[in-house]
Amino acid sequence: MPVPRDAWTTLVPDMNGPDGPLPPLLLALTVLTGLVDAFSYLLLGRVFVANMTGNVVFMGFALAGAPGFSVLASAVALVSFLAGAWSGGIAVHRAGADRGRQLRRALLVETACVACALTVSLVSGGPYTGGVRFTLIALLGLGLGVQNAAVRALAVPDLTTTVLTRTLTGTVADSRLAGGPGSRAGRRGLSAAAMLAGAVAGGLAVLGDLRELPLAVALVILLAAVAVTFLPGRGGTPWTRRPVTA
Repeated sequence: MPVPRDAWTTLVPDMNGPDGPLPPLLLALTVLTGLVDAFSYLLLGRVFVANMTGNVVFMGFALAGAPGFSVLASAVALVSFLAGAWSGGIAVHRAGADRGRQLRRALLVETACVACALTVSLVSGGPYTGGVRFTLIALLGLGLGVQNAAVRALAVPDLTTTVLTRTLTGTVADSRLAGGPGSRAGRRGLSAAAMLAGAVAGGLAVLGDLRELPLAVALVILLAAVAVTFLPGRGGTPWTRRPVTA
């Protein structure tokens, strides 16, 4: 059956294939997105640090006078994310054609941002208000911007780590029931499930008064991902050396 097979090859890819270990690694980063956005939305005042579409909408709500939303918080998240994307672009472009090096450089910057955010959250002890709140938003927005820049450069199909709208649209619009060529529903479904799992885990941690746990788990994921980037490519077309077209 195509859906289980597609899901299996995403979770357990051919290491000699064009993307090597990247599919499961990007799924792990999608879980991270759910964790960090749960932390930011529930603890930093209705703001996302990975989902910029949501922040633009939240800014609109705030400008309209809706209670509970902050123009400044959304603006800080947006500017930080863009700064991270710019920094991630520099890291990727200066790494040459080696995709392992590209991703490693970007993830090291993101790891530093998340580690700093975790330190700030531990030292402050919460609740996160004033300068602490905006520092956390800036650090996490910066880190997720770097991640997005790197993932965009890698261009692994259907694994963007943060944006699910196009993924879910493709699942149904490209399906054979819609007359399409096939929707890769296994991989796309895993991507949605990974973000949902991260959001659920992050929400449970926050609601259980374990507010630093989402950032701690995110840091562990990043450290593991950095380790994966050191895996050597094998075979005629190693995943680390595949030309990047995005």
